[in-house]
Amino acid sequence: MSEEISVMIVDDHDMVRQGALGYLEAQVDIRVVAEAENGREAVELVKEHIPDVVLMDLVMPEMDGVEATRKIKDLSPRTQIIVLTSYHEDEHIFPALQAGAISYLLKDIKAGELVEAIRRAAKREATLHPRVASRVIEQMNGNNSSQQGLFTDLTDREMEVLTLIARGSSNQRIMEELVISLGTVKGHVSNILSKLQLADRTQAAVYAWQEGIVRRE
Repeated sequence: MSEEISVMIVDDHDMVRQGALGYLEAQVDIRVVAEAENGREAVELVKEHIPDVVLMDLVMPEMDGVEATRKIKDLSPRTQIIVLTSYHEDEHIFPALQAGAISYLLKDIKAGELVEAIRRAAKREATLHPRVASRVIEQMNGNNSSQQGLFTDLTDREMEVLTLIARGSSNQRIMEELVISLGTVKGHVSNILSKLQLADRTQAAVYAWQEGIVRRE
């Protein structure tokens, strides 16, 4: 059995927290270690529990989800944050991703999809709600003039790694598929982000989709 994934639920609505808690506790590989009803409480609980994954609401009293995400990533970079919200406007999406959230989901998501997103986040793999992914791609299209053709600077191996990132592969999976060391994979990922002037794997994946790289065979 794979290692247990520790999760913290952050939402100012008790019914939302209890609903998520009830479903997650039924999963043999997930353990809910804490609940918080606002961002400030979440930051304090992260210091104590260092969870693998945080489910983060955005609009909350005392400290909102964006600020809490930023503070949690400063405190515990290994903790992966999944935004789980009802809001899909740009003023919520982009600040949350820029603050360090790995995934952005809407509350209409099915319970099974949420569990899968948690498992992916624990492996540092991103999940974006389709509506959110569309907005991210549109935003990147708007900035296309500054990034046009940057992928031509990538080596053949870096193109292979970028394609696998866009298909949702973890570093471990890339290592196994390309038969290279984990350190080499990490080096390629770092070079890709640098050459494409991107901040993280999520942006790299979106860039690959937008440029059609994932369809280059």
